[in-house]
Amino acid sequence: MTRPEGSAQREEPRPGLDGEAAHHAAYLDFLRAACIEKCRSLPEAELRATRLPSGWSPLELLFHLAHMERRWFTWGFLAEEVRDPWGDSGGDGSQPWRVPDGFGLEAVVAMLEEQAERTRLVLAGNDLDAVAATGGRFGDVPGAELPPDLRWICFHVLQEYARHAGHLDVAVELAGGPTGE
Repeated sequence: MTRPEGSAQREEPRPGLDGEAAHHAAYLDFLRAACIEKCRSLPEAELRATRLPSGWSPLELLFHLAHMERRWFTWGFLAEEVRDPWGDSGGDGSQPWRVPDGFGLEAVVAMLEEQAERTRLVLAGNDLDAVAATGGRFGDVPGAELPPDLRWICFHVLQEYARHAGHLDVAVELAGGPTGE
């Protein structure tokens, strides 16, 4: 397959960025862009269709990524209140991913890009050894597991993006879309 018309050639982030946090931010941007590009390569019907036994569609996966990143950086690390942190999965994480009716690709991309900007600010303004605040995702309950540091959160979110970018590669290929990065 060939790269979709009008799509940008992305390159993996290069060594020599300004510190570890800048590398995390660059790789998150790279993987996020790959996922968005994969979804934009599909016609609307394929974007909302599933071709896998697990039942998710590419649009649902992208919606999940927007919520996942927000859960870890905004609600998790910053402990800011967020509306419906589990909104991609039934309100409590117990149901399969779902996208509300009338919510299209560009709305999901806008949500993802808004969170991306928040994530970049978190990474630019905090030491990676800083521990997540309590009161958001991480409750201040006696005997509860200690909140993770920002470095751990970065690695967790990076692995989730990488895994799901691979899932999208398969789903898009099965739908007849472009393969590879």
